Amino acid sequence: MEDGWTNKWNERYRNEEFAYGELPNVYLKEQLEKLNPGDILFPAEGEGRNAVFAATRGWTVSAFDISAEGNKKASQLARINNVSIDYQVGELQTLKYQPGQFDVIALIYAHFPAVIKSRYHKALDIFLRKDGLIIFEAFSKRHLEYTTKNPAVGGPKDASSLFSVEELKSDFASYQILELAEEEIELHEGLVHNGKGSVIRFLGKKL
Repeated sequence: MEDGWTNKWNERYRNEEFAYGELPNVYLKEQLEKLNPGDILFPAEGEGRNAVFAATRGWTVSAFDISAEGNKKASQLARINNVSIDYQVGELQTLKYQPGQFDVIALIYAHFPAVIKSRYHKALDIFLRKDGLIIFEAFSKRHLEYTTKNPAVGGPKDASSLFSVEELKSDFASYQILELAEEEIELHEGLVHNGKGSVIRFLGKKL
């Protein structure tokens, strides 16, 4: 992944405050509280708020991101909460996860660059066991209307990095759709996700 992309996220996570806060994403929290703990993977995990929450609920947590600064913040948050997470810095193809290793893969605002986002979704499939779950929340293409009115809600500024229901159906075509909807929600996540936004929420079961 290009250096400019890595630098962007290192810069965002370098500050003392947590860019997206220390509390988990609401949708993720709701879904994990319905499940028995197992092995979970968090791609593009940033500062670790969701991974740390999962660990406090008894999950065996793996996570990765391209940002070394994100890793530092996640390690800090894990220490504060007295939990352990396996957080690696790198791109998916450089990491050593095993086929069928995970019961859940959680993609929470994992806005990969547009040219690789669908490829990443499809590549992650091998690491999810049969009957495993994808938990997904990220900004929809309609979200640009919201950022124009309120930049404080955050999110990518180019439509190609945003998602549609059709894209999720295509990327996870072999999954049973348990939930898939575009929704307007109110975000209160740290410094950079504040206000009304448009998101895609997807819960899929691997067949």
